[in-house]
Amino acid sequence: MIAPWSATPRLGRGEFEELRRRTIFECGKWDPQFEDVCVLADFALLVSPATWRELARLAERLAAEALAAERELSERPELHGALGLPRAVRRALRADGELGGSRGAVRVLRFDFHLTTDGWRISEVNSDVPGGFLEASSFGALAASLFGHELGGDPTSAIADAALREVAPGSTLALVHATAYTDDRQVMVHLARALEARGLETCLISPADLRWRDGRANVETSWFRGPADMILRFFPGEWLPSTPSECGWPFFFRGSRTPISNPGASLLIQSKRFPLVWDDLSTELPTWRSLLPETRSPREVGWRADPDWVLKPAFGRVGEDVGLRGSVDAREWRRIARAARWWPSDWAAQRRFEAVPLECDGERCFPCIGMYVVDGRAAGAYGRVARRPLIDARAQDIAVLVSP
Repeated sequence: MIAPWSATPRLGRGEFEELRRRTIFECGKWDPQFEDVCVLADFALLVSPATWRELARLAERLAAEALAAERELSERPELHGALGLPRAVRRALRADGELGGSRGAVRVLRFDFHLTTDGWRISEVNSDVPGGFLEASSFGALAASLFGHELGGDPTSAIADAALREVAPGSTLALVHATAYTDDRQVMVHLARALEARGLETCLISPADLRWRDGRANVETSWFRGPADMILRFFPGEWLPSTPSECGWPFFFRGSRTPISNPGASLLIQSKRFPLVWDDLSTELPTWRSLLPETRSPREVGWRADPDWVLKPAFGRVGEDVGLRGSVDAREWRRIARAARWWPSDWAAQRRFEAVPLECDGERCFPCIGMYVVDGRAAGAYGRVARRPLIDARAQDIAVLVSP
């Protein structure tokens, strides 16, 4: 069998320092560190053209099924409780009994693929506020020039082009994010550059800077006041109820006449408990059923005695609080297990898969390929690689390149 991927040789110290420096100053990844470790890999992940086409095809099918399920779930409020959604979000989605979601535009999803002993599997979809655009596009392009291979896609350009199809040149886009976080800020600065290069105006704000009139979003800050023609959101949907009531956060879920990327209803499929409602839906999900490991409520399975179950918070991100025995230390496992026992409705138990390691200079590592889909079309990949079969904040960013 031909391996679907391989590792390039590692960069020399001088070459890697150049890559790191250019990633900071040219790409805008201001702090490429986690604790005392650099989060940039000094080698790239090479996939064959056939592998790239296969992952793109699977990601597009997953996206089509997921968005169909989201539309159905938007009209099925009786299922929202099973997803682990906060009560305030469930109320906003129902909107005092009125159905009909906020207007979505430029739908962006990222599916995280792992190569396993049973073939390709996904661990999750990032449908709410997927990140990694800077690393997939700018860092990936730098790595491609150094390694002499092609970048499979450019999600940043795909998003900017899709925005320009939605609104006219000169329109104002509100880039809503958690402004106190450097990581979030650098994502939006990166997107702003691409949007402005296409003749669009951008305003980087927090959700607290919005006011809604007749269902339309208006920005009210000391540096800009006026209507937003579109919103790009990089603020997690489950965090929105914590914002001031005067900012009108429920409009992200219901009633907005301003197009939003992504609308708040994307939380319905972001939840790791999404599979718990599959059998209640009329939407067919054959690709999901074939690629996502079996997922249950922690109440339904014997995860305490069976190490083949992985615990995941319903709305965890970046691998945070994933209970993978053998990959997290004993103290961390006890904390996660206690939370799953006390609040099982906020957790999911997923059947563990056996990831196939990649060899690089005699060292084993575990890659993950996050395939982006923008408005239904595959648009690039965000690669991460870890020294253990758990992709979390300690994993490194790695360029995903297509071999000849």
